[in-house]
Amino acid sequence: MKHLIVYSSVTGNTKKVAEAIAQVFDEAVDIFPVETAPPTDDYDLIAVGFWVDRGTADQKAQAYLRTIHGKKVALFATLGAYPDSEHAAKSMANAAALLPDDNKLLGSFICQGKVTSRLTEKFKDLPPGHPHAMTPDREARHREAAKHPDANDLQKAQDTFASILKKISLGQ
Repeated sequence: MKHLIVYSSVTGNTKKVAEAIAQVFDEAVDIFPVETAPPTDDYDLIAVGFWVDRGTADQKAQAYLRTIHGKKVALFATLGAYPDSEHAAKSMANAAALLPDDNKLLGSFICQGKVTSRLTEKFKDLPPGHPHAMTPDREARHREAAKHPDANDLQKAQDTFASILKKISLGQ
């Protein structure tokens, strides 16, 4: 069995998660940034990682997800919001909906990751009352997100993917 991990990363968060996930694969696994990802024909499992942008996968990951056909797929993501938030759940569901129907989604993982300084500055420039304006709560969330992904997040990602690999070995 041959597996492929493809990731899109701006700040390095998603790449870090991808590299941690790769460590749980006993069998052959190839890992590529989305920009240089190979065709999926020779792979049994495709793990796709992305950073959340506007409630879904970033544009590069969106384009890649739409090209996958007839595969077992698992998703992983990083975002500035809390991973147990409604926004995180909706973002993962929106990304999963990008996969063509002939794929089988085996599972997913999402954790916090630092927000780009460009986006933080953009939020600071928005007028008070704007839905994305910088507020004390948003500022606190960005400070917390800057600490992630941490060792605990990476362990959770590995545990999630170990479980996904077990499903595959059991023929699910």
